[in-house]
Amino acid sequence: MARRRAKNARQFDPSKFVGATKFQTRFRPFCRFFFTRLWKFSLEGFEQIPHTGPAILCANHISFLDSVFLLTYSPRNMSVVGKSEYMDSFKTRWLFTKIGMIPLDRSGGENASSAMASVEAVLSRGELFGIFPEGTRSRDGRLYKGRTGAARLALKFGCPVFPVGITGTSEIMKPDTVLPKFGKHCKIVVGEPIDTQKYLSRADSPEVLRELTDEIMVRIQALTKQEYVYDYAPRRSSVNRTHI
Repeated sequence: MARRRAKNARQFDPSKFVGATKFQTRFRPFCRFFFTRLWKFSLEGFEQIPHTGPAILCANHISFLDSVFLLTYSPRNMSVVGKSEYMDSFKTRWLFTKIGMIPLDRSGGENASSAMASVEAVLSRGELFGIFPEGTRSRDGRLYKGRTGAARLALKFGCPVFPVGITGTSEIMKPDTVLPKFGKHCKIVVGEPIDTQKYLSRADSPEVLRELTDEIMVRIQALTKQEYVYDYAPRRSSVNRTHI
Protein backbone atom coordinates (compact mmCIF):
# COMPACT_ATOMS: atom_id res chain seq x y z
CA MET A 1 0.00 0.00 0.00
CA ALA A 2 2.81 2.42 0.89
CA ARG A 3 4.51 1.57 -2.40
CA ARG A 4 1.27 2.28 -4.27
CA ARG A 5 0.93 5.69 -2.59
CA ALA A 6 4.51 6.57 -3.47
CA LYS A 7 3.87 5.57 -7.09
CA ASN A 8 0.73 7.68 -7.27
CA ALA A 9 2.59 10.66 -5.84
CA ARG A 10 5.02 10.51 -8.74
CA GLN A 11 2.29 10.34 -11.38
CA PHE A 12 1.75 14.07 -11.77
CA ASP A 13 3.34 16.83 -13.75
CA PRO A 14 4.34 19.78 -11.51
CA SER A 15 4.63 22.01 -14.56
CA LYS A 16 0.83 21.92 -14.87
CA PHE A 17 0.42 23.71 -11.54
CA VAL A 18 0.76 27.46 -11.98
CA GLY A 19 0.40 28.59 -8.36
CA ALA A 20 -2.17 31.11 -7.15
CA THR A 21 -5.26 31.61 -9.31
CA LYS A 22 -8.54 33.53 -9.09
CA PHE A 23 -9.81 30.79 -6.80
CA GLN A 24 -7.39 32.00 -4.13
CA THR A 25 -8.70 35.55 -4.56
CA ARG A 26 -12.09 34.32 -3.35
CA PHE A 27 -10.67 31.79 -0.91
CA ARG A 28 -8.65 34.19 1.24
CA PRO A 29 -11.53 36.49 2.32
CA PHE A 30 -13.67 33.43 3.01
CA CYS A 31 -10.97 31.98 5.29
CA ARG A 32 -10.32 35.29 7.04
CA PHE A 33 -14.01 35.53 7.92
CA PHE A 34 -13.94 32.18 9.73
CA PHE A 35 -10.39 32.22 11.07
CA THR A 36 -10.89 35.47 12.98
CA ARG A 37 -13.79 33.80 14.77
CA LEU A 38 -11.83 30.68 15.67
CA TRP A 39 -8.47 32.13 16.66
CA LYS A 40 -6.81 35.37 17.71
CA PHE A 41 -4.28 36.90 15.34
CA SER A 42 -1.55 39.50 15.69
CA LEU A 43 -0.25 40.62 12.32
CA GLU A 44 2.74 42.93 11.92
CA GLY A 45 4.71 44.23 8.98
CA PHE A 46 2.38 43.07 6.21
CA GLU A 47 2.22 46.63 4.88
CA GLN A 48 5.85 46.25 3.78
CA ILE A 49 4.97 43.65 1.15
CA PRO A 50 4.94 45.41 -2.24
CA HIS A 51 1.62 45.56 -4.04
CA THR A 52 3.22 44.63 -7.34
CA GLY A 53 6.33 42.87 -8.57
CA PRO A 54 8.04 39.65 -7.53
CA ALA A 55 8.86 39.09 -3.87
CA ILE A 56 9.67 36.09 -1.68
CA LEU A 57 8.40 35.47 1.84
CA CYS A 58 10.60 33.11 3.88
CA ALA A 59 9.03 31.78 7.08
CA ASN A 60 9.80 29.33 9.84
CA HIS A 61 7.74 26.14 9.84
CA ILE A 62 6.25 24.71 13.04
CA SER A 63 2.77 23.61 11.97
CA PHE A 64 0.68 22.56 8.99
CA LEU A 65 -1.27 25.78 9.48
CA ASP A 66 1.72 28.07 8.84
CA SER A 67 1.19 28.17 5.08
CA VAL A 68 -2.60 28.37 5.44
CA PHE A 69 -2.48 31.38 7.75
CA LEU A 70 0.31 33.16 5.87
CA LEU A 71 -1.49 32.72 2.57
CA THR A 72 -4.83 33.80 4.05
CA TYR A 73 -3.57 37.05 5.54
CA SER A 74 -1.26 37.97 2.71
CA PRO A 75 -2.30 41.30 1.11
CA ARG A 76 -2.12 39.70 -2.35
CA ASN A 77 -2.29 36.25 -3.89
CA MET A 78 0.67 34.08 -2.99
CA SER A 79 1.94 30.80 -4.40
CA VAL A 80 3.66 28.26 -2.15
CA VAL A 81 5.40 24.92 -2.53
CA GLY A 82 4.12 21.86 -0.71
CA LYS A 83 5.31 18.31 -0.37
CA SER A 84 4.29 16.00 -3.19
CA GLU A 85 2.75 13.57 -0.69
CA TYR A 86 -0.29 15.86 -0.63
CA MET A 87 -0.98 14.60 -4.15
CA ASP A 88 -1.71 11.12 -2.75
CA SER A 89 -5.21 12.10 -1.61
CA PHE A 90 -7.88 13.50 -3.89
CA LYS A 91 -9.04 15.93 -1.18
CA THR A 92 -5.67 17.55 -0.57
CA ARG A 93 -4.67 17.31 -4.23
CA TRP A 94 -7.75 19.25 -5.35
CA LEU A 95 -7.87 21.87 -2.59
CA PHE A 96 -4.18 22.61 -2.09
CA THR A 97 -3.39 23.02 -5.77
CA LYS A 98 -6.52 25.16 -6.26
CA ILE A 99 -5.37 27.61 -3.58
CA GLY A 100 -1.89 27.98 -5.01
CA MET A 101 0.30 25.05 -3.96
CA ILE A 102 2.97 23.82 -6.36
CA PRO A 103 3.81 20.20 -5.42
CA LEU A 104 7.50 19.54 -4.81
CA ASP A 105 9.05 16.08 -4.80
CA ARG A 106 11.60 16.48 -2.00
CA SER A 107 13.56 13.43 -3.15
CA GLY A 108 14.72 15.45 -6.16
CA GLY A 109 14.73 14.31 -9.77
CA GLU A 110 12.69 15.47 -12.75
CA ASN A 111 9.55 16.32 -10.77
CA ALA A 112 11.53 18.57 -8.43
CA SER A 113 13.06 20.37 -11.40
CA SER A 114 9.63 20.86 -12.96
CA ALA A 115 8.29 22.28 -9.70
CA MET A 116 11.11 24.81 -9.52
CA ALA A 117 10.39 25.81 -13.12
CA SER A 118 6.80 26.52 -12.06
CA VAL A 119 8.06 28.61 -9.14
CA GLU A 120 10.30 30.59 -11.48
CA ALA A 121 7.30 31.21 -13.71
CA VAL A 122 5.45 32.68 -10.70
CA LEU A 123 8.24 35.17 -10.04
CA SER A 124 8.63 35.90 -13.75
CA ARG A 125 5.01 37.00 -13.77
CA GLY A 126 5.78 39.45 -10.96
CA GLU A 127 3.84 37.53 -8.31
CA LEU A 128 4.35 36.73 -4.63
CA PHE A 129 5.93 33.46 -3.54
CA GLY A 130 6.10 31.94 -0.05
CA ILE A 131 8.56 29.28 1.04
CA PHE A 132 9.76 27.58 4.22
CA PRO A 133 13.57 27.34 3.93
CA GLU A 134 13.80 24.60 6.59
CA GLY A 135 12.15 22.28 4.06
CA THR A 136 9.95 20.54 6.61
CA ARG A 137 8.16 21.25 9.86
CA SER A 138 10.18 21.49 13.04
CA ARG A 139 8.82 18.90 15.43
CA ASP A 140 10.69 20.17 18.49
CA GLY A 141 10.01 23.87 18.05
CA ARG A 142 13.59 24.80 17.16
CA LEU A 143 14.62 26.69 14.03
CA TYR A 144 16.80 24.67 11.68
CA LYS A 145 19.35 25.44 9.00
CA GLY A 146 17.80 26.75 5.79
CA ARG A 147 18.09 25.24 2.36
CA THR A 148 19.33 27.49 -0.42
CA GLY A 149 16.40 27.41 -2.86
CA ALA A 150 14.97 30.77 -1.76
CA ALA A 151 18.36 32.45 -2.03
CA ARG A 152 18.87 31.01 -5.50
CA LEU A 153 15.52 32.40 -6.65
CA ALA A 154 16.10 35.80 -5.05
CA LEU A 155 19.43 36.24 -6.79
CA LYS A 156 18.13 35.04 -10.13
CA PHE A 157 15.22 37.47 -10.14
CA GLY A 158 16.79 40.24 -8.06
CA CYS A 159 13.67 40.43 -5.92
CA PRO A 160 13.36 41.31 -2.22
CA VAL A 161 13.23 38.60 0.43
CA PHE A 162 11.06 39.13 3.50
CA PRO A 163 11.81 37.10 6.64
CA VAL A 164 8.62 35.99 8.37
CA GLY A 165 8.31 34.83 11.95
CA ILE A 166 5.31 32.68 12.89
CA THR A 167 4.53 31.78 16.50
CA GLY A 168 1.56 30.09 18.14
CA THR A 169 0.58 27.74 15.33
CA SER A 170 2.26 24.79 17.03
CA GLU A 171 -0.10 25.32 19.96
CA ILE A 172 -3.08 25.47 17.63
CA MET A 173 -2.11 22.38 15.67
CA LYS A 174 1.00 20.46 16.63
CA PRO A 175 2.83 18.47 13.98
CA ASP A 176 1.37 15.00 13.42
CA THR A 177 -2.04 15.89 14.84
CA VAL A 178 -5.33 15.91 12.95
CA LEU A 179 -7.55 18.52 14.61
CA PRO A 180 -6.66 22.08 15.66
CA LYS A 181 -7.44 23.70 19.00
CA PHE A 182 -9.66 26.75 18.91
CA GLY A 183 -9.32 30.01 20.81
CA LYS A 184 -5.52 30.06 20.64
CA HIS A 185 -3.32 32.95 19.52
CA CYS A 186 -1.15 33.18 16.41
CA LYS A 187 1.35 35.92 15.69
CA ILE A 188 2.82 36.54 12.24
CA VAL A 189 5.51 39.18 11.81
CA VAL A 190 6.90 40.20 8.43
CA GLY A 191 10.38 41.61 8.93
CA GLU A 192 12.19 44.24 6.92
CA PRO A 193 13.22 43.05 3.45
CA ILE A 194 16.70 41.74 2.91
CA ASP A 195 18.58 43.71 0.29
CA THR A 196 19.80 41.06 -2.13
CA GLN A 197 21.65 43.63 -4.25
CA LYS A 198 24.74 43.31 -2.07
CA TYR A 199 25.01 39.65 -3.08
CA LEU A 200 24.45 40.07 -6.81
CA SER A 201 28.06 40.90 -7.62
CA ARG A 202 29.02 37.47 -6.25
CA ALA A 203 26.00 35.59 -7.57
CA ASP A 204 28.21 33.03 -9.33
CA SER A 205 30.05 32.14 -6.13
CA PRO A 206 28.94 28.86 -4.47
CA GLU A 207 29.36 30.48 -1.05
CA VAL A 208 26.94 33.33 -1.68
CA LEU A 209 23.85 31.10 -1.61
CA ARG A 210 24.78 29.84 1.84
CA GLU A 211 25.59 33.36 3.07
CA LEU A 212 22.24 34.75 1.95
CA THR A 213 20.36 31.73 3.30
CA ASP A 214 22.07 32.07 6.67
CA GLU A 215 21.15 35.76 6.80
CA ILE A 216 17.53 34.84 6.07
CA MET A 217 17.49 32.30 8.90
CA VAL A 218 19.14 34.69 11.36
CA ARG A 219 16.54 37.32 10.53
CA ILE A 220 13.73 34.79 11.02
CA GLN A 221 15.22 33.75 14.37
CA ALA A 222 15.24 37.38 15.49
CA LEU A 223 11.48 37.48 14.91
CA THR A 224 10.56 34.14 16.50
CA LYS A 225 13.23 33.87 19.26
CA GLN A 226 13.47 30.14 18.55
CA GLU A 227 16.59 28.20 19.43
CA TYR A 228 18.64 28.05 16.22
CA VAL A 229 20.18 24.73 15.22
CA TYR A 230 22.73 24.91 12.42
CA ASP A 231 21.75 21.55 11.02
CA TYR A 232 19.01 20.43 8.65
CA ALA A 233 15.68 19.48 10.21
CA PRO A 234 15.02 15.72 10.25
CA ARG A 235 12.16 14.59 8.07
CA ARG A 236 9.52 12.23 9.34
CA SER A 237 9.30 9.01 7.37
CA SER A 238 6.24 8.74 5.14
CA VAL A 239 5.89 5.09 6.11
CA ASN A 240 2.62 4.52 8.00
CA ARG A 241 1.86 8.22 7.65
CA THR A 242 -1.71 8.90 8.80
CA HIS A 243 -1.72 12.58 9.73
CA ILE A 244 -1.30 15.88 7.90
